Amino acid sequence: MARTPTQPGKAATSAARAKKSVDPAKGDQAAPAASKAGAPTAAKPGRQRPFQRYRQRFNSRVGRPTVSYYWIIGTTVALTLIGRMTVLSASTAETISQGKDPYDLFIKESGFAALGLLLMFVLSCMPATFWKKAAPFLFLLAVVLLVLIFTPLGVNVNGNLNWLAFGPLQFQPSEAAKLALAVWMGAVLAAKGRLVREFWHVIVPVGVGAAIILGLILLGHDLGTAVIIGMMVLAGLMFAGVRWWTLALAVAAGGAVAIISNLTSENRTGRFASWLGDCSQPGACDQYLNGAYALASGGWFGVGLGQSRQKWNWIPEAHNDFIFAIIGEEFGLMGTIIIVGLYAVLAFSIFRVINTRNDTFSRIVCGMILTWIIGQAAVNIAVVVGLLPVIGVPLPLISYGGTALIMVLAAVGVVLSFSRTEPERTTKPR
Repeated sequence: MARTPTQPGKAATSAARAKKSVDPAKGDQAAPAASKAGAPTAAKPGRQRPFQRYRQRFNSRVGRPTVSYYWIIGTTVALTLIGRMTVLSASTAETISQGKDPYDLFIKESGFAALGLLLMFVLSCMPATFWKKAAPFLFLLAVVLLVLIFTPLGVNVNGNLNWLAFGPLQFQPSEAAKLALAVWMGAVLAAKGRLVREFWHVIVPVGVGAAIILGLILLGHDLGTAVIIGMMVLAGLMFAGVRWWTLALAVAAGGAVAIISNLTSENRTGRFASWLGDCSQPGACDQYLNGAYALASGGWFGVGLGQSRQKWNWIPEAHNDFIFAIIGEEFGLMGTIIIVGLYAVLAFSIFRVINTRNDTFSRIVCGMILTWIIGQAAVNIAVVVGLLPVIGVPLPLISYGGTALIMVLAAVGVVLSFSRTEPERTTKPR
């Protein structure tokens, strides 16, 4: 008996319904019912985080922060906070013995730290073109401020004429000169290009400008700052790519100036003699010996925060040049290793910025600032542990000193301005 043929189109309709009822993700299970409006509606976009739009708009103008940016900020803030805590601990004993408010120096230093961090953020938003245009004005301002030291506005502190006083406000022009010299040398050497391979293009105007800054600082008898600036100049020449014999001549000239400055000052000669072991003069070796006692008594983990014994007027300037000895006594060897580790991370992060930049200007400026911060930290620690004679340089971001703290934070802000956006990489043509 023959089968009755199916109606036209019925088989196709049944197959389509069966296909719709099978969900590919769930196998033979029935698919959920379609929405009444026909086609399914699109998913709603996720809600943005608070201030995300403003942050994106801000980053589109000043540049998106890189990984090095956050590492630099993290280590800088950590060292600044540790420094303020240690200054509070190291300064209270001396201020109490003088009948002053034990929190006076800490409150002042905290205000300087807040101002410096704000300045660091503002400067980190500046483009590289701003620094190139501002370089000659910064250099001229630094020279004018250094000259003003030799007027009645200058203030002599511990034999060094390196302070300016405008009423109750006092600051060190030499600290500002470090940043000005770094930006100015970067702009000049970058503009010369390959001409830096020629000797006279290095001497004029870079050599003359650096000699003016160093000469004014040495006339104020501040050999420690002059040594740090000399190291910065050598680093700037090296990152600019000058010839090796030019660097050798610069090193020889700097060494000769340092020797002459040391021999012509009775105070520096006495410090050098005490470093070599001559303790015949009363109090000549107090800083070295008491600094060594502080480090030795700290042991592995220290005697505890605020429990230092050497800070009770045994170490002169315990909250300034020899604050690393107080850290070693109160936090022990582990504390000093953490401090050195933070400086190492900061150095690596700045060097990563240098290594990823394609323009000579930013490489020179960041290289000189790197030498300033890390080189000065190395010199200060070497003095405390007895590897170098006392030359009077503070520990960056940690020692007491408003001008030094603000200018170091400003220099970090300049580095951050170069680390906001990775440079465009050159691609090989296919």
